[in-house]
Amino acid sequence: MLRLFALAGIAMTVIGGALGLQPAQAQNATLYTVTYIEVGPVLAKVGAAALHAYRDAARKDATSLDVFQRIDRSNQFVIVGAWADQKAFETHTAGTAAKKLNEKLATMLASPTDTRQHNGLSVAPAKAGKDTIYAVTHVDVIPPEKDNGANALEQLADGSRRHAGNLQFDVWRQTNRPNHFTVVEAWANRGAFDVHEMQKETREFRMKLGPMSGALYDERLYKVLIR
Repeated sequence: MLRLFALAGIAMTVIGGALGLQPAQAQNATLYTVTYIEVGPVLAKVGAAALHAYRDAARKDATSLDVFQRIDRSNQFVIVGAWADQKAFETHTAGTAAKKLNEKLATMLASPTDTRQHNGLSVAPAKAGKDTIYAVTHVDVIPPEKDNGANALEQLADGSRRHAGNLQFDVWRQTNRPNHFTVVEAWANRGAFDVHEMQKETREFRMKLGPMSGALYDERLYKVLIR
């Protein structure tokens, strides 16, 4: 299992769609990327094969990188990656693995790819699992509430890591929109995730988040991509 969970980026053209570059951040800081990819409904297997090949080729460039396939919509994927710094990511996006993926995706995308770049807000070591369920959530709060949103997410991460079956709970803050966040979770099984959803910390967080939300709470469940 990936050190992160996530799901993440590649950049340029399609990956500029698939792996889009954004304004540079501190060059020595770990960069976390999440890239959402949607291929045509009947192209799920072809898209999975392309992403499987990309994952195997790209891991040498990243600190960690994995690809996940959405459970309820198999034609949607997310690439989650961690990079030593901004330069490592930029070098990767100009390299062979990213270019080949862009070429393969060009004829099968149902919508533009979407890459989000982040700094770590609350990150902890992940545990290994067998039948792991992953959740990747985009959280958007209105700009005046960005700090309150960040504090609420940090509290959620601290509490959730103590929940039974949690393997990973990371919160990342988007580099170009400090009021946007990505939450990357790993759970031992679906039951553990379902119980977590109704735990005190989770419910209190959702109630607290409501008044400051800038968009719907976009939570998606995935499994690791297996070909």
